[in-house]
Amino acid sequence: MKIVTQADRSFAATLKKVAARGGLQSGAVEKPVRAILQAVERAGDKAVLRYTKQFDRVTLKAEALRVTPEEIKEAYYHIRKDEGDALRLAAQRITAFHERQRTKTWMYQDHDVTLGQLVTPVDAVGVYVPGGKAVYPSTVLMCAIPAKVAGVPRIVMATPPQKGGINPYLLVAADIAGVTEIYRVGGVQAIGALAYGTKTIARVDKIVGPGNIYVATAKRVLYGTVGIDMIAGPSELLVVADDNAKPTHVAADLLCEAEHDEDAQVFLVTTSERLAKDVSVLIDSQLKGLQREKIASKSIARHAVAFVVTTIEEALQVANEIAAEHVTLSVDNPFDYLEQVRHAGALFLGRYTPPSVADYIAGPNHVLPTGGTARFFSPLSVHDYVKASNIVHYTRDELAKVKEPLVRLAHIEGFDAHAKSAQSRFS
Repeated sequence: MKIVTQADRSFAATLKKVAARGGLQSGAVEKPVRAILQAVERAGDKAVLRYTKQFDRVTLKAEALRVTPEEIKEAYYHIRKDEGDALRLAAQRITAFHERQRTKTWMYQDHDVTLGQLVTPVDAVGVYVPGGKAVYPSTVLMCAIPAKVAGVPRIVMATPPQKGGINPYLLVAADIAGVTEIYRVGGVQAIGALAYGTKTIARVDKIVGPGNIYVATAKRVLYGTVGIDMIAGPSELLVVADDNAKPTHVAADLLCEAEHDEDAQVFLVTTSERLAKDVSVLIDSQLKGLQREKIASKSIARHAVAFVVTTIEEALQVANEIAAEHVTLSVDNPFDYLEQVRHAGALFLGRYTPPSVADYIAGPNHVLPTGGTARFFSPLSVHDYVKASNIVHYTRDELAKVKEPLVRLAHIEGFDAHAKSAQSRFS
């Protein structure tokens, strides 16, 4: 793990590079992503099937893209009862958290003027669930349950196909969460199919869910053609640690995110150079024997950085500049520093809040902004599945009261028709 201190000449340059990681990643893959999306827009199912064979090494026919109800029922026989119970417990806690986010239609009276907002769910949402390197039933729950809570009538899931069929945990999770359609298609071609629509896969209004850099770039490119939640993926964790943090905990938490993907990025910002060195050594030892040792090793080697600063306040400034997906405050009295954290997808406070508890069972959503986009994006929530329409109602008397300033403002901007649209009510 690379360690840089404030005294090092490379400190500022290293921090700048880390803070700019989102743009550096997406720029390199944008050209091939656009080529795939254009092919899907033109050729529909044919392009989807061609890229599925090329990238996933699975040959399918169009009629086999959609998962059948029988396959979903069969999936329950391939998981243990305690595993199903764990999925249902997670679903209950995710539902309880997201039900608190519901937004209702509201109106108020200003004299005889009625103003407000009409809140309605999106008609159709596409949920992208990564596959290939890992299985993510928790992501199915995190993406689909808020849509269900929001009242979305059509929830479509897309996930990469496997030669042995879609993993049963994903199918069971989708069934528990209320997904209405499931398609065995992944990668950029899945994002294109959901955005443009094909003969087999009807288009959706919004696409949510994490993915690798190609999926994340596809979502960014298609924003405007279709709604998106955020740029989510690859995974990130930044740990802010004081002198009293336990190196074993910090190392374990960093590996928790590093095992997601070779492109996952983990960072440590600490007031203790000794801690940084201990964590670096412990990462190497804890890596050994991990099921995903090779993936985590590459992530650490390519991207992991420890920044050593003088104070916790300086550490939080570094954290805000990096704006990571996950931020852990492994410090004494973490709530004292809460308001100093301005940019983070999710905050884990204290010594006993590992990232994994939020990934699976706590209830808040684990689909979070990455690549520095926590500066302007929020975690996935019920708000991502609804939209608001403004409500305006004037009586003749109330319009008369504002007619003259309305006309003046219209004339300032050079829009005579705007003025006349109000004046016509009184001529």
